Amino acid sequence: MSSPVIEQIQKQIAENPVILYMKGVPDAPECGFSAAAVAALKSTGHEFAYVNVLKAPMIRERLPSVSRWPTFPQLFIKGELIGGSDIVVAMVKDGSLLPLLAAASQPA
Repeated sequence: MSSPVIEQIQKQIAENPVILYMKGVPDAPECGFSAAAVAALKSTGHEFAYVNVLKAPMIRERLPSVSRWPTFPQLFIKGELIGGSDIVVAMVKDGSLLPLLAAASQPA
């Protein structure tokens, strides 16, 4: 069952090697979990796209059914859900996110 919103989400995930669905924007996160994920991602020096789900209520409503992940933020790398804030922070801390980010920034 597809809808224009689900197609839009799938297109965003496909077109952006690294994309964070978050509350707020990277320079002004609107929840602590989004702030922690952004800080962790910024610390890697890798660029990432983002979608402010507070400004996109249809995406906020539909993304959990696409990703099978109920909360925000949600980080996708190369089309794959990595996880939410706690996972992103832990992976930056243990170094396991860097190789994924490096691979995502390589041309296909």
